[in-house]
Amino acid sequence: MRAVLVSKALVVGAYQRKAEEIARLGVDLTVLTPPAWRDRRGEQVAERVYTAGYELRAIPLRFNGNFHLHYYPTLFRELQRLRPDVVHLDEEAYNAATWLGVRAAQRVGAATTFFAWQNLYHSYPPPFRWFEKAVYAASPQAIAGNRDAADVLRRKGYAGEITVLPQFGVDPALFSPAEQPETGGALRIGYAGGLLPEKGVDLLLRACAALHGEWRLRIAGGGDEAATLRRTAEALGVAARVEWAQRIPSDRMAVFYRGLDVLVLPSRTTPNWKEQFGRVLIEAMACAVAVVGSASGEIPHVIGDAGLIFAEGDVAALAGHLQRLLDDRSETARLGQAGRARVLAHFTMAHIAAETVAVYHRLLKPG
Repeated sequence: MRAVLVSKALVVGAYQRKAEEIARLGVDLTVLTPPAWRDRRGEQVAERVYTAGYELRAIPLRFNGNFHLHYYPTLFRELQRLRPDVVHLDEEAYNAATWLGVRAAQRVGAATTFFAWQNLYHSYPPPFRWFEKAVYAASPQAIAGNRDAADVLRRKGYAGEITVLPQFGVDPALFSPAEQPETGGALRIGYAGGLLPEKGVDLLLRACAALHGEWRLRIAGGGDEAATLRRTAEALGVAARVEWAQRIPSDRMAVFYRGLDVLVLPSRTTPNWKEQFGRVLIEAMACAVAVVGSASGEIPHVIGDAGLIFAEGDVAALAGHLQRLLDDRSETARLGQAGRARVLAHFTMAHIAAETVAVYHRLLKPG
């Protein structure tokens, strides 16, 4: 089977393990990415970290940073050269890149599948609604990153088969526990991701300010709210306990997690967004770091019984969870071990790749 995976997400080197695993299962795979991708968190230049067994190519992108309108002007030419059986478009159905990708795939006789994270129902205006319907009609298989996204696809009229599967898993060999975990001392709390209002980092700062005992907070990432959050830390009188880091390269994230006792994802739902997965959770869990998350979107389903959940926006509840972990380090360690076990059972990159290849085979099955 020859497949082409078109994905702006695969500019991130750690995610490329998925492509290696797909190729290891016997797929003649080419991955096409842009040279870089820009969003509210900043610019991610395409990395080349895991490249064994498949072809990884960066191709031109138009309207970089525009989620709905970006597209690849040379994609048809690439597909003509490659002549794939399957084209996997790692994008929402309503995006121009997906619609144009489907058209290009049809011209070379390839079957198509697409990916959906969108877990809130929106009725889009033309032309995006037209893109969506055309992609639905052309794609008998879809991959939804969470249960709510699958429900949205059905509500919008998608009639094909839906596989609920995260976009990426983790490599448990890369994301592994510290060889000699620290015990005692200040509770090492962390956050990694966008410094954006919906991510709720301000809630984490307020919760930490209410703790009794020794703690440190490390925040890694960038975004629109960076300066505001620094001012919040100053106003709360906790700035000396907070360490700020820029966005960390994907192949260095495991080092970040190993320096923590607990990772917090305090996301808050907005009218246009709720947490779609929370990849940092499974990365931290794989490193045997305890996790605490809000009840936004998919977070409770990702954490399961291997971490702690609090109601969105409830600073007191978040502070209570952190105080519990500060006071009882054996519980912190127990949750860390439970998290790694959960990742090994459900969220490895090998598992995600195998399920993805199964979708490809169903696409090519006669009838």
